[in-house]
Amino acid sequence: MAHASWTDQIDAVLSTTSDLLFSWVLMWLLVGAGIFFTVRTRAVQLRHANAIAASVAGSRDGRHGGITSFQAFAVGLACRVGTGNIVGVALALIMGGPGAVLWMWLVAILGTATAFSEATLAQLFKVRRADGTYRGGPAYYISRGLRLPILGSVFAIVFLIANGLVMPMVQANAITASLQGAGGISPSLGAVLVVVLTAPVLLGGLRAMARVAEYLAPLMALAYLVLVLAILLTHPVQAWEALRSIIEGAFGLRQGLGGLAGGVTAALLNGVRRGLFSNEAGLGGAACAAGSATVEHPVQQGFIQAFGVVVDTLFVCTATALAILVAGADVFEPGATAKETAGTLTQDAIAQLVGEWSRWPMALLVVVLAYTTIIGAFSYAQVCLDYLTDRLWVSRALQVGAVICAGIGSVQQLTTVWTLADVLLGVGAIINLAALVLLSRWVVGALRDWESRRGAPTSDGNRPAFSGDSEHLPSALPEGAWERPVIR
Repeated sequence: MAHASWTDQIDAVLSTTSDLLFSWVLMWLLVGAGIFFTVRTRAVQLRHANAIAASVAGSRDGRHGGITSFQAFAVGLACRVGTGNIVGVALALIMGGPGAVLWMWLVAILGTATAFSEATLAQLFKVRRADGTYRGGPAYYISRGLRLPILGSVFAIVFLIANGLVMPMVQANAITASLQGAGGISPSLGAVLVVVLTAPVLLGGLRAMARVAEYLAPLMALAYLVLVLAILLTHPVQAWEALRSIIEGAFGLRQGLGGLAGGVTAALLNGVRRGLFSNEAGLGGAACAAGSATVEHPVQQGFIQAFGVVVDTLFVCTATALAILVAGADVFEPGATAKETAGTLTQDAIAQLVGEWSRWPMALLVVVLAYTTIIGAFSYAQVCLDYLTDRLWVSRALQVGAVICAGIGSVQQLTTVWTLADVLLGVGAIINLAALVLLSRWVVGALRDWESRRGAPTSDGNRPAFSGDSEHLPSALPEGAWERPVIR
């Protein structure tokens, strides 16, 4: 009994801390960061909306070697577009009503400025490795930008544990649960499948992870968006009514559109929370991916990572919400649908609209989303480990450990471990947000440098190359940071 009481106390402390971090502290810090960087960059997401939209063009150029800009974008997208876009959005609708969606859109617009800023910083302070690839991210800009290497190490350790060991458990459990729900596949068989799928990729290193994410993450997101678009086109009246309910629910213009928590406040809080934690802007993970890309100018990666926020929230999360709302009262009714149904609500809605045959494809979608999230999250852990040490055997030990953790997580839920991961990610996010604000002048300097070069071609038709001692930066970058790639 004493042992049970001790573990229960740990669970209670971790749960309370996690709830505090993610329900209030981080929510307002992330909103504040979005507002801060929108003002600081003079609304870069609006002024340079065309550049953000066009950022994917040419991003697969591999002439520089290493990891391409698009691959880094896809790794970030793999984590952003995950099971939270399916289950999390459903829960936001249940708790906050249709109006929650509008507030998701608002925080996504703010989040693009934060995502742009952390990706640009990751590029500015990245370092080249012996194999020609780069590493960057919060640990690097905390260490080299703020000159706080110990704090950089703290961030790296926190993120390494959460993303490299615990996240594979969480997502592997989601995979086996989805397979069991759709086809009765046992968790033990699901565990074998998870290990077979993850081992070759995780053991293959960062380049292997980037190659897999480059294809899987965008293709699955695109397939899901095409499916929902087809639903909207074949149900135009219901689609229009769904959009009306989002606007009216957000401002309390019509009775009966509140969620279980009731009212405009509930719509705002649930929409903001889902939008923030879905697009991951400011949490530090996507910056790890951004710092590994090979680009001509740091701002280029800032734009494409900002585009990732648009894809995640404005496209994929919205698609989930509209599919549920179009399905109507047979599946979802504001204020009446139980929150316990969130796990299957999206699948139920799509099955109602296109037929029961869609349950297996939706289960497959959840499997792939969870799988790509494992890959994306582990790549963050790999970047953090490379900051701490370059010993090959340590890297191999982490890769093997992640595969083992995925196998364990497939067959049993480890609630305490998952809650610990939430706490670690929350602490890492707070460290990252503080660093972003303190280093914001570097973001502004890099943006001004990019803006000054847009219309200034040289005599040979090429733009002047970005350098670490640009006159727009607060000072020269530290030695070894930002080395311009060489075209092969």
